[in-house]
Amino acid sequence: MEKEKNYITINKQSWNKRTDAHFHSDFYDVDGFIKGNTSLNSIELNLLGDVTGKSILHLQCHFGQDTLSLQRLGATVTGVDLSDVSIAYANELAAKVGLSPTFICCDIYELPKYLNQTFDIVYTSYGTIGWLPDMDKWASIVSQFLKPNGRFVFVEFHPVVWMFDEEFKNIGYNYFNTGVIIESESGTYANRDAPITQEYVMWNHSMSEVMNSLIKNGLEINLLEEFDYSPYNCFKETIEIEPKKFRIIHLENKIPMVYSIMATKK
Repeated sequence: MEKEKNYITINKQSWNKRTDAHFHSDFYDVDGFIKGNTSLNSIELNLLGDVTGKSILHLQCHFGQDTLSLQRLGATVTGVDLSDVSIAYANELAAKVGLSPTFICCDIYELPKYLNQTFDIVYTSYGTIGWLPDMDKWASIVSQFLKPNGRFVFVEFHPVVWMFDEEFKNIGYNYFNTGVIIESESGTYANRDAPITQEYVMWNHSMSEVMNSLIKNGLEINLLEEFDYSPYNCFKETIEIEPKKFRIIHLENKIPMVYSIMATKK
């Protein structure tokens, strides 16, 4: 399938279109971030622990808010993203807050061509793996860039969420990875009224697919947690039950919305 073959080009264009809208949205609150707010949530902060002096590789970093938040906590951080517009904004934001992490623009499967070091922690979060077709290849990248006994910290939207249609009324998609999903949207989750339309290519990944790919690539699973809320108001039909905790109104606490994994490279 032509679009599946060209998914990197399509998704890069898609994220390049989105990034300007995201950078200027209330959702990402760049002004608050520049004034010192962190973009990290309690879920990942609890898993990361004290990162002072740690080297961290942040995969699929968008325009670098989490990367910079990690550096503010005392880590040395390298952020990677497919979108050159995102990386340009990341460098601009870093300059505004007086930090200098390393940013690399590439498809993460190609990262070994751009980077030759290992890290104490590899980190990636919220809406990352759906853009990737091959979890085994992804897990091999995670493993390759971790030091022995290095930790992988991963937070992601739960695969159950991606089964539903946009209104969370019907099951529209398969829980398991049955192949490519090609869609287009107007606006973006950070600003539904943004005057942009983009096509994108995605894949659903079940929990077992993710876990087994990590295990196969030499990672020992230390922790798996599931959460009945999203820290982001990025879906339709939501209600805020506590500050930064969003659920689907009519589904209440009945579905998992986010999960997290901590793993160690053996």
